[in-house]
Amino acid sequence: MAKRNNDNQPIQDILKEFVKTNNLEGGLDKVNAREAWANLMGNGVNNYTTAIELKHETLYVQLSSSVLREELSYGKEKIVNMLNESLGKDLVKKLVLQ
Repeated sequence: MAKRNNDNQPIQDILKEFVKTNNLEGGLDKVNAREAWANLMGNGVNNYTTAIELKHETLYVQLSSSVLREELSYGKEKIVNMLNESLGKDLVKKLVLQ
């Protein structure tokens, strides 16, 4: 029978260790990037957002409005900085609006 570890640890530390040992950080980063986009852009932009995908430090955002895509393209650097600030790490290096 396996020996029980009686050391008390905060659940936060246990979850971080679980994520690290099972290589789940990449998937969580993708989910967090989607949530950060939705929170930062608000309902106006989210209504025209059809897909969001994070691949190799590049965030691909598909928009159904060409006018909105053009408008957002002027502030790409600011959006990337806001996303990284919201995520708490430099996860997004480039933003591609499709």
